[in-house]
Amino acid sequence: MEDGSLIKSLKWLDAPSKGTISHDLEALTLEGLEILHGQKGFIRCNFVTSTRASDAYGNWHVGAMATLIDVVGSAAIYSVADHVKASLDFNISFYSTVKIQEQVEIEPKVVGEKGKLSQVVVEIRRKENGELIALGKQWMASSKDSIKAGQANKL
Repeated sequence: MEDGSLIKSLKWLDAPSKGTISHDLEALTLEGLEILHGQKGFIRCNFVTSTRASDAYGNWHVGAMATLIDVVGSAAIYSVADHVKASLDFNISFYSTVKIQEQVEIEPKVVGEKGKLSQVVVEIRRKENGELIALGKQWMASSKDSIKAGQANKL
């Protein structure tokens, strides 16, 4: 049986991708996100980049990509912590562009915790050949200790 926080996390991520619950920004950037697999601290998704989130050159807009990284990373932490935390540090390395209607794979993974802090790493790869498109790293904080020992690696 799946854990309650994992189920809530996947529903929380799935709803904006279908446009059922969200703010306009999340609905726009997550439109078409397909969740393939979820477990505590890890989610695997497929995504086809939308024309609604393109830049002037026909590429996936980096701002839309950053929003998606933030949301899926938060969902991975939510699956472990059972609540949303505040971002303290958020950085992204971009290695390539993605054309509109191109398919990518997205994998957020909780890699560690230290007290009230949690860290998630999000990889975006080209579906066709596995090329790394972007790597996001995010530290999030909570007002309470939320991850129990053994659920994530200590940093």
